Order: sequence, then C-alpha cells, then structure tokens
Amino acid sequence: MNRLWVRLTLAFAVVILVAVGAVAVLANLRAGEAFRLYLSYSGFPGQDRLVETLAAYYEALGNWHGVEMVLAPASTMPSPMMGMRRGFTFPRDSEAQVVLADASGRVVYDRLHANVGRRWTRDEQAAALDIVADGEVVGHLVVALPMQQAILGPLEERFFDRMRQLLVIGAALAAGLGVLLGLAFSRSLTTPLQRLATAARAVAGRDFSQRVQGGGSVEMAEVAQAFNEMAAALQQAEQLRQNLVADVAHELRTPLSVLQGNLRAILDDVYPLKKAEISHLYDETRLLSRLVDDLRELALADAGQLQMNLQPTDAAEVLRATCDNLALAAEAQEVHLTAQAPEDLPAVWADPDRVAQILHNLLVNALRHTPPGGSVTVTAASADDAVELTVSDSGEGIAPQDLPHIFDRFWRADRSRRRDERGAGGSGLGLSIAQSLVRAQGGRIWAESTPGEGAAFHFTLPVA
Repeated sequence: MNRLWVRLTLAFAVVILVAVGAVAVLANLRAGEAFRLYLSYSGFPGQDRLVETLAAYYEALGNWHGVEMVLAPASTMPSPMMGMRRGFTFPRDSEAQVVLADASGRVVYDRLHANVGRRWTRDEQAAALDIVADGEVVGHLVVALPMQQAILGPLEERFFDRMRQLLVIGAALAAGLGVLLGLAFSRSLTTPLQRLATAARAVAGRDFSQRVQGGGSVEMAEVAQAFNEMAAALQQAEQLRQNLVADVAHELRTPLSVLQGNLRAILDDVYPLKKAEISHLYDETRLLSRLVDDLRELALADAGQLQMNLQPTDAAEVLRATCDNLALAAEAQEVHLTAQAPEDLPAVWADPDRVAQILHNLLVNALRHTPPGGSVTVTAASADDAVELTVSDSGEGIAPQDLPHIFDRFWRADRSRRRDERGAGGSGLGLSIAQSLVRAQGGRIWAESTPGEGAAFHFTLPVA
C-alpha cells in the first residue's frame, strides 16, 4: 500500500468518486427542481381562454388600464365591456400566480405580489403566452401554480426514477474508467522513477556507465538528464582518480627506486660512501618532498581550503621580484629573461605569495621548454577591471591536440614520462597548481601557442 503508484491510483479514485457523486446529486436535485418549475408554468387549465379574454379587452380599450378587474378572483368583465362574453373567473382560494406584462416586458399586473412596474424574469419570459390584438403582440401572460402544487404524476415519477438510474450507472462507469485511467497514469509516472532508482543503485555499486532514458513529463526528463550528467561527472571523476593514483605511483616510484638502488649499492660497497652520492640521494628526497607538497596544494584547492591572504598587491613588483629570483637559472640555461610592466599598473586584489608562486610555476615551465639562445618574456597590462599577466617563450610550442590538456594533472606531451638531462617533463603538477591558485583568487588562466613559435600563458587578477 505504500507504493507510489498505488497511492496515486487511490487518490485518483477518491477524487473521481467524490466529483462524480457530487455531480450526480446536484444533477438530481436541479433536474427535479427544473421539472417542477416546468409543471408549475404549464399545468394551469384554461390559459388559452384567458388569453382570448385579455386580447378582447385590449382591442376594446386600447390599453391595459383596469385589467385587474378582469384578472381578479371571481371577476367578470366590467360594464364598459357589455355586449362581450363573460370574463375569465379565478376561484377566490386559488394560489395561482398571474403576471401580465405589456409588449415591452414591463409588468402591469402581478396577482400575488402586486409588484407592478418591474421587468419580467427569465422564467416568466420563457413561460409567457403572447397576447395578440389586431395582428400585433400587445402583451404577455404568465400563469403559474406554486411549486408545491406542481405534483408529479406516475409518468413523471417514472421519468425521475429512470434518470436516477442513469445517473448511478453513469457515475459507476465514470468512476471505473477514472480508476483505470488513474492506474495507467500513475504507472506512467512511477515507471521512470523505478528506472531511475535501478540506475542509482547501479551507480552506488560503482557502475558509472549507467544512463537513464529520458521520457515522460518535462520534469521527469529534466531529472533523467540531471542524473545522466551526474553519472557522467562521476565516471569522469573516477577515471581521473584512477589516473591520479597511477600517476602518483609512477612519480613516486622513480625517486624511490633511485634511493633504494643507490642505498643498496652503498650497503653492498658498490658505491663508496661519499658526499657526492649522499648529495644525489638528497636531491631525490627533495623531489619526493616537492611532489608531496604539490599534491597537498591540489588537495587543498579541491577542498576549497587554500589559505589566501588577499590584499591590495603591486603585481609589477611581484613580477620583477620573481624574475630576479630565476635570473640565475635562466642565465645557466642561456635563456634571455625579461620583465615588462607599466608604471601606472593598478594594484590587484590577491595574495602576493600566491601570485609569486603562479609566476614561478609558469616561468619554470617556460624555461624547461625553451632551448639555449631562446627568450622568455613576462609582461603585465591592464584589462578592463583586471590586470593580465603573460609569460611567453620562444620554445617548441604546444601542438593543437595537446593544448586543451596542458592544465590537467600529471599530463605531459612527452608520453614516455621520462625527464631528459635538463629535467624536461617535470612532475606534471605545476600548471595545475597555477590554475587552482588563479581561480581561488577570482581570476582565469589560459594558454595560446603556435607549434614551432613558442607558447604564451595568460592569467588575470581582479583590480583592487
């Protein structure tokens, strides 16, 4: 009983039964009242003779003045009408309602209510008999019995009995048809929900390939689309997680293998215990430490917990300081490093240490891919409500198919994942960290490149 389709079906059935029952009761009451009203307006004998009498009265006088003497109980035609046949007579105890209206519909006589001068009602207009004198309609007569005197005869009672039977049969058929339609409608509503629940259980079991076929109402189609988008995002996240685990394992395995191999060689007296060997091992531990720090930065960025000391910051000063710190490294690689920033550059709302970290990562990436004799240029310029900083190099550039992936974690165009003698390739996290830091400060970052002509990395920071 707690199934949604059962509850919907019962709800439809109750609503239909109540509606059909109310309609049947009201129809029965209104039909009886309307039929009694019909009998009250059409059940008085002698109406035609009274119409003839009133027509003769109007032909004799030309108006309706004094007509109450004709229509009053036990009345006869007045003396001016001598020579005409005797007038129409009402019993004194008669409760019949007599209403006479002129040709325009204004009441000139109202036997029971004496409400002369009013306009006749719709019921009176529908039941009125026209009074014709000299070929023209000169008035309208309505004679009606009281509702309680309009007694139903055997034929009328039989008519009402058959009408009640038809109402009951119709109500039963309508209720049955409504229940069937409600059942079909409720099943059409709950079937997509059942498919959605089945797919959700499959996703909970880590089957992220599940998709729900859209159908039904617009709302159900939107829910199905949202579920499919969620499943696709989970599938992508799972793939990224698997890639991340594999990449982290790969990146950690290389320095660990070097450490273990060299330490094993020292223990076996293959390598002498010298400072040069210890320095080499120390470099590998620094590589491990940097990789762990990078992973921690990315984890904090994903969790929205990066510590930011946002304040008005002179981007030009940070730019020049970062270039000065890497000047020796650029000189050692025989790369020309220059910094360009206008004097009137506005301050940005950012963390100066994080801005320096972004520039450091981009510069290290540019130096890694710039051959000896090349150049790396860092520029800053105003751009609407932001400051745009650009790091461009004259290296080999980035292939068009690789450009959309350069900010992905552990992604490198060097598919072998091996660092050359200059360390080209890196850990594959520097650009991802730069992207996270830029976004955390309300900016955006992107890259442009032409293969063989170098690459340019741009990022913006909001003006303070």
